[in-house]
Amino acid sequence: MGYGIKIRVRGDYALFTRPEMKVERVSYDVMTPSAARGIIEAIYWKPAIRWVIDKIHVLNEIKFTNIRRNEVSNKISVSTAKQVMKGAKKPFYLSATDNRQQRAAMVLKNVDYIIEAHFEMTNKVGEDDAVEKHYNIALRRLRKGQHYHAPYLGTREFGARVELLENGNRPQSALSGEQNLGWMLYDLDFSDPKDIRPKFFNATMLDGVIDLHGIELRG
Repeated sequence: MGYGIKIRVRGDYALFTRPEMKVERVSYDVMTPSAARGIIEAIYWKPAIRWVIDKIHVLNEIKFTNIRRNEVSNKISVSTAKQVMKGAKKPFYLSATDNRQQRAAMVLKNVDYIIEAHFEMTNKVGEDDAVEKHYNIALRRLRKGQHYHAPYLGTREFGARVELLENGNRPQSALSGEQNLGWMLYDLDFSDPKDIRPKFFNATMLDGVIDLHGIELRG
């Protein structure tokens, strides 16, 4: 196991979309490991390291609310983008007015999590890629509130407030007992870039903690 960190992540709303819901967006009950990894990578990521989520602590009671959002129904095609890059004289924009649609979403509200994670070195490590170097850079960026892009809770409109937890300080969860959350998205398997596959796990939360050590993944 590499060097570990603990961060607290909070927000007014969150949407960790269940992939089986096709029309209306419905959030999982808690943050997914892939969303937790995305928050950390928004702060610090390099090809030489890979972040692994160890535990997710759910501090607040799980509460949902329904909202309606304006979204666009289409997107610019990859072929159009490539043609424009090669000099084609084509319109390269998407009219939000012409493609607007309203969609309902069941989102989480008043979320508060602690993420425990560590990083491992990848096969893209270079001569200057010392473990201590990356660990200290990650800590410094967390302490200063720096990030590559704004961290968010599932979707970009739901921003996340991120705080590094040090010196053993850790708020206690308001949840108790054991709760089975069912099958949940763990992460995407990028080992074959031409065939990216989702991985799922049977999530169990004990006293507000989802322990990801030794879980069984299924494709």
